[in-house]
Amino acid sequence: MRIRTATLADWPGIRPFFYPIVAEGTTFTFPTDLAEPEGRSWWLLREPARTVVAVDEGGTVLGTAKMNRNHGGNAAHIASASYMVDPAHEGKGVGRALCEDSLEWASSTGYRAMQFNAVVESNTRALRLYRSLGFEIVGTLPDGFAHPEHGDVGLHILYRRL
Repeated sequence: MRIRTATLADWPGIRPFFYPIVAEGTTFTFPTDLAEPEGRSWWLLREPARTVVAVDEGGTVLGTAKMNRNHGGNAAHIASASYMVDPAHEGKGVGRALCEDSLEWASSTGYRAMQFNAVVESNTRALRLYRSLGFEIVGTLPDGFAHPEHGDVGLHILYRRL
């Protein structure tokens, strides 16, 4: 697996899992009916932010991540990131590799911490991964996410110094 900067040419490899994950409505706070131009522009970020893809030897997109400044002004030293793994490639270390890459990027570009603003409480796989990489839950918005199966669940805020 190789992680590299994503380009517009990668969108056809991201799109087939991006929209179903968003439409499922269980992990992202994006509108479940997100339209094509918006989704692409929300995910494929321009510098100084960064979007990457994890690809296999044949160039198949296994997953993707976007990284950006979480806040502006006097809080501009805090980074954030979001990750999506093609469900066909779950459990193969793609999410971990993307998360580790984003931490390295944030540290090397001068960020001092990373914060995730809205990790759905029922997304236990992601929470397990983030905790294993040193993130802590620093707050929870009770009933902040209307989960289609579990009803209202909390949204966690996670934090890690770099």
